Amino acid sequence: MSENTNSGFEQKLWQAADKMRNNMDAAEYKHVVLGLIFLKYISDSFEQRYNELKNDPESLGTEERDEYILRNVFWVPKEARWTYLQDRAKQPDIGKFLDDAMDLIEKENPQLKGVLPKDYARPALDKRRLGELIDLIGTIGLGDDESKKKDILGYVYEYFLGQFADAEGKKGGQFYTPRCIVKLLVNMIEPYKGRVYDPCCGSGGMFVQSEKFVTEHAGKIDDVPIYGQESNPTTWKLAKINLSIRGIESKQILLGDTFHNDQHKDLKADFILANPPFNISDWGGERLRDDVRWKYGVPPIGNANFAWVQHMIHHLSPSGVMGLVLANGSMSSNTSGEGDIRKNIVEADLVDCMVALPSQLFFNTMIPACLWFIRRGKSVRKGEVLFIDARKMGSMISRRNRELTDEDISKIALTYHNWRKGKEYADVLGFCKSASLEEIRKQSHILTPGRYVGAEEEEEDDELFEEKMKRLTSELAKQMEDGKKLDEEIKKNLSSIGFRV
Repeated sequence: MSENTNSGFEQKLWQAADKMRNNMDAAEYKHVVLGLIFLKYISDSFEQRYNELKNDPESLGTEERDEYILRNVFWVPKEARWTYLQDRAKQPDIGKFLDDAMDLIEKENPQLKGVLPKDYARPALDKRRLGELIDLIGTIGLGDDESKKKDILGYVYEYFLGQFADAEGKKGGQFYTPRCIVKLLVNMIEPYKGRVYDPCCGSGGMFVQSEKFVTEHAGKIDDVPIYGQESNPTTWKLAKINLSIRGIESKQILLGDTFHNDQHKDLKADFILANPPFNISDWGGERLRDDVRWKYGVPPIGNANFAWVQHMIHHLSPSGVMGLVLANGSMSSNTSGEGDIRKNIVEADLVDCMVALPSQLFFNTMIPACLWFIRRGKSVRKGEVLFIDARKMGSMISRRNRELTDEDISKIALTYHNWRKGKEYADVLGFCKSASLEEIRKQSHILTPGRYVGAEEEEEDDELFEEKMKRLTSELAKQMEDGKKLDEEIKKNLSSIGFRV
């Protein structure tokens, strides 16, 4: 299943799974479902390798552990395989079978130790519904094409992450960045070869999208090692599972507070992608006043936005590029020294591009957001910044949320790359503008794209005045006539119940 396949399969699957939730909170149910999808994934991968070995006369045997490990396939003991569990789905102690299966998998695969959910036997979890859920997830990936099974499971897992984020609202945004934003970031910085880092990686969406970019461009996944950190233990587990489903090595996805326990102190990344939490005030900044990372100014204790920016710049290689999501206030705020920090970053010629995003893209906040792109060691476009105003882009996908379309993403990314290459680029009034540092200084180092791109030109009205007035008066006359009829109808209805107008 490709991402562009509009089969409705994943939506139907979600609706069916969500019906089984009953009164369980989405935040709790999330781990029940995603854990089962992961179990199905590793069982399918194991089964595929098992069948290959069964037909290979030179193999050491279907139950030889090393034959799986060498192919980067998780070793799955018999009691943890999907067929074994699905055969017992209707039994009242299915929860214990699942917990035991997760324990066995962790013991046999040390990289998963402490990651998998193991609370299926709890009394509060309806075992009948759990059995139904197992049968439902058992339908994912069915078919003859073994190579597509894992892709389908990976896509379903990613889709469910988004749906759970939507169901959880504000809390959901802590582990999930909308796919369209991640895709835009990746298409802009093109992490084709080099180290990729995300210091607040959530459920790992930036890495998944980077892997997709590499494979779509015929690159090698091994050329893009990933490094990440997440402070929330539950979210960190989601990331490890998400990456495992995609077959992405996750040894360097570590748990801990990025500001106070930087797990990648010596890392200099070629690419950084991140969506740090907006405007957090309780980040412990008072204990980091003299930190080496604050090269461009000490960030305010009450807002971590520029602590995140400078942490990432600190970890950027001499020719590295980064893209991150921040609240719009980061582009213009002058409180608590933020304006000076922004000025120093601009004057160091680190800012490459600024993108103003449309509203309603996020599940967890209505705060307007923007994208910062920062590049060390600029070889082209020195002393210039590209401003893109994408606030009018995107389409509503629900009453609450909007998303950028593939066409929107392509237009923004192509504009940026054409600008960097210096070909086929031209400023477009209301959309994009290449500004010099001198122009930015005149705006007091405020980086809001709307200040630079100007207002979009109105379409020229070539309808003659006389013709327009005839058309408008004709429309007005018809509306007035319809109004009279409606008034008469209202009078008649009121009269029938004893009221005269």
